[in-house]
Amino acid sequence: MNIDEAVLLTQDRLAEEGDTMAWLLEQLRNRVSPDLIGVREWGLVLDRARQLPITMGAQPFGFELPLHDRRPVADFGVSLASGNRSGDFFEAQARKDETDKTAGAVRRLFGKMEAAHSSLREIVGRKLMLEYDVGSAPGERKSLPGLFLRPNERTLSGGAGLRHDVGTVVDALVSCVGWERNAAERENAERVYLAQPEDTRLDSFGVFPSRERTVRLAIMGFSAADGIGPYLENTEWPGRVSAVETVLARLRERADIVSAGLNVDVRADGLGPTLGLTPIVKQRYTQDSRYWIDGMTDWDPVLDALGYEEFVVPEKLAALADWASKPSTLFGKTGPFLLLRGIHHIKLVISGNRLEQAKAYLYMVLSGAPSN
Repeated sequence: MNIDEAVLLTQDRLAEEGDTMAWLLEQLRNRVSPDLIGVREWGLVLDRARQLPITMGAQPFGFELPLHDRRPVADFGVSLASGNRSGDFFEAQARKDETDKTAGAVRRLFGKMEAAHSSLREIVGRKLMLEYDVGSAPGERKSLPGLFLRPNERTLSGGAGLRHDVGTVVDALVSCVGWERNAAERENAERVYLAQPEDTRLDSFGVFPSRERTVRLAIMGFSAADGIGPYLENTEWPGRVSAVETVLARLRERADIVSAGLNVDVRADGLGPTLGLTPIVKQRYTQDSRYWIDGMTDWDPVLDALGYEEFVVPEKLAALADWASKPSTLFGKTGPFLLLRGIHHIKLVISGNRLEQAKAYLYMVLSGAPSN
């Protein structure tokens, strides 16, 4: 049984267990420390999850946690795909309620994926991720989620000459949320790709329709020793490159950082001043079958290194220490489910030429497929 078949089977079983993601999360509450997500904050996540189908538990879902903020708040992320039950939910919602902007955006994007000879599908496949601003924007209940695509079918490696592919994905994301296409914005995204060293890859594309307009690109695989500075200079990033190099050097003194990733915000006038930095101690690739599954200690060195940063909340670091754990079994009325959970990545945010934020991105996923 391949992964897509396993997801379909798990979705069918989950649909017999409950109705919404809120029901599922309630079963998992005792596995999430209140130091990470507080009682009130958990309620806000549940409010959002009540609007999403339980079948989303068959693909990775999880939380964005601000490690620099003493408040136990969280944003909520989910995955879906065209052609499975989660994707069908949004398709049906778009037909039922034309005012649902999120469902409309998903439907438009899926339409591009399912078109005959779809160039978008040849690059990203049929999968999509949504990131809801819950804890970071608690008063904005109607805000639209961020939408993210990953090049699951074609690796956008530096030096591979795939500039047109970059433009294709950018155009699809921009148009699906109702933005007018902007030639300068697309050209800047392509320029970011063309500046990549050969051993890097463009790992994801994202847009945030409820925030200031940018296209966020995640580029992975930079040499932790000397690969980032020249790249930022070549792309004319407006911040101080030495500030980024200082942060990375400080981390490398505390942990064996083998590579790093960057998040850059592409605009029509160039790159935005805020930069995301992802330190990596074990290289992983989007196409790996176990991309979402960490070794249980992969992120420990990074968490330990963050413990020296005064702005990071120590209680949250302590609560993350055992988040990545061995698969565990949950028992439902349809039988056992395997629960996997881990840390997808940790991002450091450099703004105003200083390290200001640290965020942990946690995932969970259920499988109801036979283990053999």
